[in-house]
Amino acid sequence: MNAVRHILTIFSALLMTMFSCVELSAKNDPRVLIVSSYNPDAVSASKTINAFVDHFNERCPDATILIENMNCKSLSEAHSWTSRTRDILNKYSETNHKPDIIVLLGQEAWASFLSLNPSEINSQIPVMCAMASRNIVRMPSDTCRLDTWMPSSIDYTFLRSRYNIVGGTLYEYDIDKNIELIRRLYPETKNIALLTDNSYGGLTLLAHVNDCMRRYSEYNLILLDGRVETIYSMSERISNLPENTVMLVGTWRVDMTESYYVKNSTRLLKDANHDVPAFALSAVGLDYWAVGGFLPDYRSQGIEIAEKVLDYLDDLQHDKIRTSSDAMTVVGGHYVFDRDVVNESNIDESVIPDDVEWVNYRPSFYQQYRYYFWAMSFAFVGLLFIILVLTYFFRRTRKLTASLKESQAELIAARDKAEEGNKQKTAFLANMSHEIRTPLNAIVGFAEVLTTDESLSAADRMQINDIIGKNSQMLLGLINDILDMSRLESGRTKFESAPCDVMSLCADVLETCKTASRRDDVDFILDAVPNHLRAVVDAQHLRQVLINLLSNANKFTKSGSICLTVRRKIHVIEFSVTDTGIGVPKDKQKLIFNRFEKVNETSQGFGIGLSLCKSIVEHFGGEIYLDPRYTKGAKFVFTLPFIEPSDDGWTDNCGLL
Repeated sequence: MNAVRHILTIFSALLMTMFSCVELSAKNDPRVLIVSSYNPDAVSASKTINAFVDHFNERCPDATILIENMNCKSLSEAHSWTSRTRDILNKYSETNHKPDIIVLLGQEAWASFLSLNPSEINSQIPVMCAMASRNIVRMPSDTCRLDTWMPSSIDYTFLRSRYNIVGGTLYEYDIDKNIELIRRLYPETKNIALLTDNSYGGLTLLAHVNDCMRRYSEYNLILLDGRVETIYSMSERISNLPENTVMLVGTWRVDMTESYYVKNSTRLLKDANHDVPAFALSAVGLDYWAVGGFLPDYRSQGIEIAEKVLDYLDDLQHDKIRTSSDAMTVVGGHYVFDRDVVNESNIDESVIPDDVEWVNYRPSFYQQYRYYFWAMSFAFVGLLFIILVLTYFFRRTRKLTASLKESQAELIAARDKAEEGNKQKTAFLANMSHEIRTPLNAIVGFAEVLTTDESLSAADRMQINDIIGKNSQMLLGLINDILDMSRLESGRTKFESAPCDVMSLCADVLETCKTASRRDDVDFILDAVPNHLRAVVDAQHLRQVLINLLSNANKFTKSGSICLTVRRKIHVIEFSVTDTGIGVPKDKQKLIFNRFEKVNETSQGFGIGLSLCKSIVEHFGGEIYLDPRYTKGAKFVFTLPFIEPSDDGWTDNCGLL
């Protein structure tokens, strides 16, 4: 009997331990690994990840979200993407690092994962995907030539059973519906030209269209492949397309030189041949080129995929059985047509499908507001008499009130201007007397010692001469800055803009500051894209702003690096100077561009340089600010409007030293 009781006691203890372990496991905070194809600076990836993290943390505050970026930059790196994915997964293969679920973000990460051998991955870890398409191209071998490679398109459903894919969101590019549109709108078509660029997305779309077109033997497929064409040779090919050709616009961001292009570049391709109608397979070409097309329903997927992951983990915790199709959403598409292009092409709208989304559709004012128009008409008739009676008295009163307010405003403005001018004058004199006194005292004092003390050694005299020279330069710099500020405010400074190679100017300024620094513990770096950028700028004042910012960074950087970054945006040129110095305290960040404002009152300088930079940049319509997100030192950013010079009579007027 005692033996039976002893066995029951042990069994009860085991059951309690097991249930405690189950409860503890259920309470463990989930670990989610996000593998993103793109650099975190990519706008779409950044927005999706931020939306995912915010929504996930809102419902599960204690969750651990791990983010790994594959940094897939160009198609030429495709040979290495599979190994990058393998390395990331191996990094989290240990039990204490293993995630509860993996989210693949982007087409490259999705395809690289499906290119792995199933034996190389942990099949027990569930996987979801987002920002990817249903059809993929598996990664090439190391010996494959990417410019001539013609891979096959694979539907993910054929690979799903070999991987633990439990859900996600995939876009579907329906080529058949676009071919059907071409048949209905242009029945005499004999050739279909497909435009794709030198990117993985372009290659995937090329393979998908190439496979689909095998079902349409009546058409001759012409591949306008960005892997073997520049934007200029592509424009030439488009201009020479044969008659009865219709173009399918797929993707266009990168040509064979791996140069990135924005929307304006496709306008160049559009202008190459106005006789060839175009249909859009994606968002490229829509709203200004394509007649229309059947496009996927693009949408932000951050919150959607976060909900899918949360629901899956919740079902997993409660032992609910789900199939991979339960949480996998294949996003369909819809018809989109451009009203302007349809009208220009004289297309019979009776052949256009129903349920079409129109872009550039501008209904008449009456069509938009006809119901409001009738209602307001009746109300207007009823109120017209009252309005006419009150108008006279209202206008008379308003005129008197406006006159009084205008006089009052002028008096207040004059008073404020006088008070502000008095304050500025007092502050200027106070600061100037202090700033001039400091180097002047050193000059006078050491000059007196140098002339009266005959016992000084040659080394002491040299040191005193050096001190006098440095303080003289400081005093001269202060006076120059004050004169420059005075000229700017009085409008006497001459601004002369001329064509200039901005990148060469930046390289010259950086080398000048590096030479003047004479320090080996600080690296001066130029990060400029592209290597050469012609623009109309005032080279002298641009040089002045850059030297002030680089000298300021050198002053507060004991070791590390100072980086001058130049980027060409759509309408502006963006410059930034980043250092690894002491940074700017939060309480000083909003005041740093004020006159005589310094990060450290004991440091050299007079607090005028940044104020002068701000005045110069704002004169040209630019903007300058301190980036508060950068915490490894200080990062000053300023922009200048981009004005492209005429190619006629081009001369380099940068005034480089």
